[in-house]
Amino acid sequence: MKLLSAPFFQDIAKAPEGGEAFWITTEDRVRIRVAAWGKGNLGTVFLFPGRTEYVEKYGPPAAEFAARGYATIVVDWRGQGLADRPLPDRETGHVSGFADYQMDVAAVEAVARELGLPEPFFLVAHSMGGAIAFRSLIEGRPFRAAAFSAPMWGIKIAPTLRPVAWVLAATSRRIGQAHRYAPGTGPVDLERDYVFEGNTLTTDPEMFAFQRRQVEMYPELALGGPSLHWLHEALRETRGLRALPSPEIPVLTALGTNERVVEPRNVHDRMQRWPKGRFNLFEGAEHEMMMERPEVRTEFYDQAAELFDLPSRVRSRAS
Repeated sequence: MKLLSAPFFQDIAKAPEGGEAFWITTEDRVRIRVAAWGKGNLGTVFLFPGRTEYVEKYGPPAAEFAARGYATIVVDWRGQGLADRPLPDRETGHVSGFADYQMDVAAVEAVARELGLPEPFFLVAHSMGGAIAFRSLIEGRPFRAAAFSAPMWGIKIAPTLRPVAWVLAATSRRIGQAHRYAPGTGPVDLERDYVFEGNTLTTDPEMFAFQRRQVEMYPELALGGPSLHWLHEALRETRGLRALPSPEIPVLTALGTNERVVEPRNVHDRMQRWPKGRFNLFEGAEHEMMMERPEVRTEFYDQAAELFDLPSRVRSRAS
């Protein structure tokens, strides 16, 4: 695989030193971006971001995992960050189908192997990345364990509006409107979308300001609302995932008690059906565990590292 150097905005990333970013082309010829920090003797964490996100946002998590002995690789999914965006309005979050994200996953795994990143491989997935990660585990990707932050195993929609959302999203393609923004969303508006008071992402004002500063300085990273087609595909994917058995790997799932983005009931249901799963509820936390107040972040990273290191500690006791 030929790796081409890609931009990485270190000045806004708070990332560890020694990181590199690359352009890679997926099987269906979509250009995506990855960033990797290769130092770590315990393995490599694959960070799967949520919708709207980009590799620079995960500079602090990369630093946290580096401090715990892990290399990290993170991706700009197709349609966001600096990856190729499929619509003329590049601020619309759009994907042809959720299965396409698995081609991004395959490309990231190939890059990790090309770079010689240390094994074993582990998963840390947030929000939409949690849906992509679950599908990757079902398809047998070589991850030893996974940690989920508010995984999108369902989308938070008022029960009275859910049938409307399904009908509107499903019919949009037939009438040539699938590219339109989902109701209530639109292009990025910093004064509307990046206001700390009442936000659904974090209770930590410093981490919220960190995210706002990134898109202020590099607006090309920002992404607006999802398209009607993205909404339809996301509803179909999360419905399909609910019917699948839990993979046979150990997992940690973290969720805030004030979660308002993904559907908490689906997360609770899944974790009740995951024999090797640990479920941690963070009192008062919003959607983003890795951008929450310091004590939440630290506990999430410590618990993830403990889970990832468990087989080594078991072998050590056995010997």
